[in-house]
Parts: sequence; structure tokens; C-alpha cells
Amino acid sequence: MLETSARLLKLLSLLQAHREWSGPELAGRLGVSTRTIRNDVERLRSLGYPVHATPGVAGGYRLGAGAALPPLLLDDEEAVAVAVGLGRAAGGGVEGIEETSVRALAKLEQVLPSRLRHRVSALNAYTVQVPGSAPSVAPSVAPEVLTTIANAARDRERLRFDYTGHEGEVTARDVEPYRLAHRRGRWYLLGYDVRREDWRTFRVDRLRPRVPSGPRFAPRELPGDGDVAMYVEKGVNTAMWRYRATVLLHAPAGQVGHLPPGLEPEPVDEATCLLRLGGDDVGGMAAWLGFLGVDFEVLDPPELVEAVAVLSERYRRAAARRPAS
Repeated sequence: MLETSARLLKLLSLLQAHREWSGPELAGRLGVSTRTIRNDVERLRSLGYPVHATPGVAGGYRLGAGAALPPLLLDDEEAVAVAVGLGRAAGGGVEGIEETSVRALAKLEQVLPSRLRHRVSALNAYTVQVPGSAPSVAPSVAPEVLTTIANAARDRERLRFDYTGHEGEVTARDVEPYRLAHRRGRWYLLGYDVRREDWRTFRVDRLRPRVPSGPRFAPRELPGDGDVAMYVEKGVNTAMWRYRATVLLHAPAGQVGHLPPGLEPEPVDEATCLLRLGGDDVGGMAAWLGFLGVDFEVLDPPELVEAVAVLSERYRRAAARRPAS
């Protein structure tokens, strides 16, 4: 049987996690009698917790909202989640509450155990927010995976993991982790792939860390002139798709419009530039290129060349069928 103080904390945790509990349900969870539950409820009320009781067969106990905010009871993962959320808001993620978030985060970190404080500081220090539209529906990521990556980046230890690619193939990776990036509901890892000798952007929901981690590494200079958010945005717009394309645009780089964030044309000369993009549907990519309003040549892949030819023929037929004026 739990000691009284530990039992009160467990009872409070149950009341915070559920809308309503019956007396027998709480007694069964805590291994005590319903009379003990009634006494513990009275103790919580004396401490300022508004525990409401409904009599009868269908009655039970629930925690209401009080006039004063009582202390919250958070488990480890909840505490880390709240602290990381406050860190994102303090960094300007939510307009108008930066200062308030800093104060709240400082108060929370004061009462966090050292093991949780290290996890929170690593996540906040090694995570960047990539600006964008409202988050889309995205796969969930286990908090322990995020903290494993952040801790490896902080300690400069190689990260070994199995990675599931776009086509479902699984490969073993050995990567120097540098930053986590949160973009439109998805988490990404920016790291240096040791075997491929190049920087890579990985979707965190597709990786499974291996234990133990690898040896320590000497830090490298971050790519993209240190702008991790822009580098990840550009990488996601190309590397994460089924098809990667290189298109020669017959226009100066500075005159190409209608480009999403992260897509930047590379100047070739005063009259042309290269555009690297990606997508899962070559037909949609061919149609989107037409919206740019400039002449272009698809250099690769062959599938996009064929899609442009099919679309061109469709437009030609449509133009030939126009009625005489």
C-alpha cells in the first residue's frame, strides 16, 4: 500500500487525467478502501484542490477548476513537453507572449529534476523552428526519440539509426547530428552522413535509433551559411520527394516569381538560371512549371520530360479545337 503522501499524489494524478472516477475505481487503482478515498479527497480539498463529488450509483469524483490555480502534477514526459512548448513560444513562435513564456519557463525549470532539466535544455538549444503555414497532419514522434537526438547533438556523439526511405527501403545510417528542425507539423534531423560524406535531412518519424550511440565527433561548419531553417526548407522541398528535377529557366534568377519558401533559382548567366525542385507527381510538377510564366527546359528526370510533352500535346489539342472568332 502506498504511503499517505505518495497516495495523495497518485490520486491527484488520476483526477487530473480523467473526467470522472467512481469511488470503487479509485480504490481499486490505489489498493485502498472507498472510505480511505473519501478521506484522501477531503485532504486534497483542504490543500485547495476543488474535488467535486456526485452521489448515487452513477456518481463519482472529478477535479474542477478552482478560483486559485493549484500546483499541477506532471509526469516526466508531460513536463518535458510543456517546457519545450514554452521554449518555442519564448523564441518567437507565438506572437505577443514571448516575455510571458520566458517567465513561465524560468519558473518551471526551477522545479524540474536535473535529469529533466538536461533533456529540456538540450531540446531547446538544438531545435530550430522552420517558418511556414499552419501545421499539416503529420506522423507523431515519440518524445524519447527527440531527446535521444538532441542529447547526441549536445554531446557530439554519432547517431546510428535505421532509416525508412520514401519507397519503403530500410538502410542503416551513421550520422553526426547537429540540429532538430520542426516544420509544419513534422520533425527533421539535420546531420552529416559519414558514409555518404555529405549533409542530409532526415524525417524523424522514419528513423529508429540504435543503441549504443557512436563515437564522439569534431563539429563541422553548418551548411547554408549557418541558416539551418532555410537549409532544411530547401532540402525538404527537393530531397524528400519521389522525383527530383533540375530545370533550366530562360529568365534571370531575380525575375522568377511564384516560388515557395526554400526554392531559390541558381544563376547560370544573365539570361538563365537553374531551379531544383521535387515532387511525388510529375504531372503536377509539369503543370506548376507552366505557372512560372517563363520558357524552360527540363534537364532531368526523364519522367518529367515526358510529363511536359504530354501536357504540351494536350494544350495543343485544346487550342486547335477553339471555335472560330
